[in-house]
Amino acid sequence: MNQHAKLRIGHSACPHDCPSTCALEVELLDGNRIGRVHGAKSNSYTAGVVCAKVARYADRVHHPDRLLKPLIRAGAKGDGVWKEASWEAALDLVAEKFIAAEAEYGSETVWPYYYAGTMGLVQRDGIDRLRHAKKYSGFFGSICTNLAWTGWMMGAGALRGPDPREMAKSDCVVIWGTNAVVTQVNVMTHAIKARKERGAKIIVIDVYENATMKQADLGLVLKPGTDGALACAVMHVLFRDGLADRAYLEKYTDDPKGLETHLKTRTPEWAAGITGLTVAEIEAFARLVGTTKKTYFRLGYGFARQRNGAVNMHAASCIAAVTGSWQYEGGGAFHSNSGIFKLNQDVLEGTKMRDPSIRYLDHSRIGPVLTGASDALYGGPPVTAMLIQNTNPMNVAPEQRLVKQGFMRDDLFTCVHEQFMTDTAKLADVVLPATMFLEHDDVYKGGGNQHITLGPKLIEPPEGPRTNHFVIEELAGRLGVADRPGFGFTEQQHIDIILGKRGLGSFDSLKQDKWVDLQPDFEAAHFVNGFGHADGKFRFRADWTGQAAPNRPPKSMGLFGPVTLLPEFPDHVDLIEVADEAHPFRLTTSPARNFLNSTFSETPVSKAKEGRPELLLHPDDAAAHGLADGDRVEVGNQRGEVVLHVKLFDGIKRGVVIAEGIWPNSAHERGEGINVLTGADAPAPYGGAAFHDNKVWLRAAG
Repeated sequence: MNQHAKLRIGHSACPHDCPSTCALEVELLDGNRIGRVHGAKSNSYTAGVVCAKVARYADRVHHPDRLLKPLIRAGAKGDGVWKEASWEAALDLVAEKFIAAEAEYGSETVWPYYYAGTMGLVQRDGIDRLRHAKKYSGFFGSICTNLAWTGWMMGAGALRGPDPREMAKSDCVVIWGTNAVVTQVNVMTHAIKARKERGAKIIVIDVYENATMKQADLGLVLKPGTDGALACAVMHVLFRDGLADRAYLEKYTDDPKGLETHLKTRTPEWAAGITGLTVAEIEAFARLVGTTKKTYFRLGYGFARQRNGAVNMHAASCIAAVTGSWQYEGGGAFHSNSGIFKLNQDVLEGTKMRDPSIRYLDHSRIGPVLTGASDALYGGPPVTAMLIQNTNPMNVAPEQRLVKQGFMRDDLFTCVHEQFMTDTAKLADVVLPATMFLEHDDVYKGGGNQHITLGPKLIEPPEGPRTNHFVIEELAGRLGVADRPGFGFTEQQHIDIILGKRGLGSFDSLKQDKWVDLQPDFEAAHFVNGFGHADGKFRFRADWTGQAAPNRPPKSMGLFGPVTLLPEFPDHVDLIEVADEAHPFRLTTSPARNFLNSTFSETPVSKAKEGRPELLLHPDDAAAHGLADGDRVEVGNQRGEVVLHVKLFDGIKRGVVIAEGIWPNSAHERGEGINVLTGADAPAPYGGAAFHDNKVWLRAAG
């Protein structure tokens, strides 16, 4: 019999924390097994391309180490002693512990905690419905987008931009602060198409010569946290050499004369001393974008993950306004389309039940929160009970030692709903097995493109795992809120409500269509009728304290960090951890090609391709410290120290080191991962996590 005759194709969306949200074609071998995963060829953004780690997703779905039964801790925390339990018994215990915690400290002692392990709206965001119904502590989700979105909103005033598919119609594509080959491969699909069909130039700006920079016509390797200086010097050259579009500036921007005056001293020589670039490199970059009207600036998240990240994003976004490239198809600047979807999730999230008097806690500051820092708790009770879905804070959260100290508290009860026994699950009291994206219904929106894509259930899960939605509904019943608004619906019914409120049909109609394209027209995407601020102007003068933004913290939390040091105009500000005599290196924790945050680190092919936790170190720095390729090196700062293996690499500036990927803590010889070294202080003005902003010392490991 021809086995290939049995092959069917199912359509879905990649669920992971990536701007691409690729439309997928999944080989279905039978009712509960999959084969290879492909990009959907008929989706105009995905264009048939997905990253290799998602292509081999069968390795995750059918992994022998998947969690299959509820587990209850039967020994000391972290000892790995568990007893199997029924779903009923496990959920009964969770509800019992939540009720007891609330009786002792009040409802705010319970903190439901989640993030983007799935980007599906129903399975990700439904946890907020339980939060609001029970008046549990609020969740200020800050760890990923905050710094970048803040900087973008200061200039453009709306979270949208030119159609990402327009990169294929550009004459110059600037990929700034994102290793697109690794983290959003579809950017490269459209940029390479522009090169092949139009002879477009590709410029890549990053802190090391990564896989994306190897595809560039011009690659600029600068020091971490200095992007604002580069942007200012480029704009200085544009004004100096008559390459600024003064008519566009006069019509569409707030204070072009003030900006030009401010930039008089921001020369290429000034920026060279800050960035580590040469004057010639800065001049060449400025001339290329200044003489190429169809220049498309694709601005990523990575370069904003500094304590001055919002300033850097704002500065980089200003260049397109100075050149006037917004006017042209294939031109302008793009960071995210997350503002275009306008989906009403009130029923799903239970937002009408939200009590404004309930405190919010900062997602990125889970370490200080769990260790009782008064400023992190906002005057409320300690957190003594948690439900965790879709995230692995024992790996991905900053200040890992504080996070572990918090989870090890005897008075903290934690329930983790997970697919694998992650480092966070290992410290839980109850572990519940979770489904994967092909085993449940959900709907997705792609911030890096313009599509809403359905992810219907394509296969049956193994016996045991349950959906996030199931857990929320079951706990609601046990906690006495199942009769509150939003409970009692199925996943498909929630999708019907979300789509219906937006006039986008239903689950069934989207299943037929697979996705819907919501890209704004040229006038809206290119801000032809004005930018997102009330006066329609792009703002060079940033309103760091008053600007509305989708990621602005609630009023009860106030603003964060040294707001008074943020600049009036685009600039470089040393809010970063500047290297010093005791900490002569700057560490960036960049993404690995075969992992996505802590996901895929359990699959054998991804682990084999990544090898082991390593530190990219310039050969001259290695020689100065008596280190050779492959040596064990201890890397440390005031927050702790970890041991890595040296990998000599001359594609970085001296004094800069790179650690790629978030490995399980057990992959490190002392059982502690790279986020021991990252800080949980909230950057100005709206918070976030400055993962790439760390001063460290190095020494040969003993």
